[in-house]
Amino acid sequence: MNALTHPIVSFNHVGKLFEVDGGSLEAIREFNLQIAEGEFVAIVGSSGCGKSTLLRLLIGLDTDFRGEIQVDGKAVTGIGSERGIVFQEHRLFPWLTVEENIGLGLVNEPLSNEQRQRRVHDFIDLVGLKDFTRAYPHQLSGGMAQRVAIARGLVASPRILLLDEPFGALDALTRQQMQDELLAIRERAHITTVLVTHDVEEAIFLADRVVVMEPRPGRIKRVVDIDLPHPRQRSSFDFHQLREELLHELTSDGHYVAPQPEQIRDLHPAFIAC
Repeated sequence: MNALTHPIVSFNHVGKLFEVDGGSLEAIREFNLQIAEGEFVAIVGSSGCGKSTLLRLLIGLDTDFRGEIQVDGKAVTGIGSERGIVFQEHRLFPWLTVEENIGLGLVNEPLSNEQRQRRVHDFIDLVGLKDFTRAYPHQLSGGMAQRVAIARGLVASPRILLLDEPFGALDALTRQQMQDELLAIRERAHITTVLVTHDVEEAIFLADRVVVMEPRPGRIKRVVDIDLPHPRQRSSFDFHQLREELLHELTSDGHYVAPQPEQIRDLHPAFIAC
C-alpha cells in the first residue's frame, strides 16, 4: 500500500480474548493494518487464526477488544451504514423475494418508498438478476443466491464491503464465476473490499494485497503485494509462483525459495523432431 495520511480502515494494536471454560483464550494479538480507500485486501489463514473474528470486530458485531479500529478516522463502536458484510451462507429469508431480501439492507435508511425501490432495482441490475426480481431463494442457484446477498450488502452504499468466505459453499466452477462477478461489481461500485478466505488462489486472483495470518493467537505473518495485472490468469507462471510462495508461508516456518527451472540435457533427436 502506498504511504497514506488518512487510510479508510486502521487496525491499531488490536487484540481479542475469549472466555473459555473459566479461562482466557487469546484469539488475536497485536494486529496492525492500514487499508486505503478503494483497495481490495484478502486475509488468509488456517482455521482458528482469527480472520473471521477480525471481520466481526470491523463490522461492529463485537466491541470487546484491545486496541482500536478506525473507519475514516473514527473509532468503531458498533455497526454502521458505511460497512456492509456478506457471509458464507447467503442467509436469505425463504419467504421473501429477491427484491424484498435486498430491500432489507435499507431497513435503517431514511428513504421514501420510491427512493427505496429505485435503489433496490439499481443493485438488482448491478448483480445481473433483473429477470429474477420476483423469484424466491429456492428458485435460485447457489451462485445467484450469493449475488442477492452481495447486493443486500451493497444496497445501502457502504464505503467498505466485508466478505467472510463468501464462495466457500459453492462448487469450483460457480466459485470461479462468482470471483469474476465480484471483480466486475467492485469495478462498477468503486468500493473498498476486505475478504476473509482460506483459499490462497482466490486471494491472489482478487486482491491487491494478501495478509497471511499465523494462528493461536492470530497475528500477521506477512503482507504480500499482488502486482499482477487484471484480468489475472490462474495458469500463468507468475500466478503459480505466488500461489506456491503463499502456500509455503501458511504451512512452513522457513523462508520460501523458488525452485530453479530444470534444464533438460542430451535430449534424444527423436524427441526434438517431434
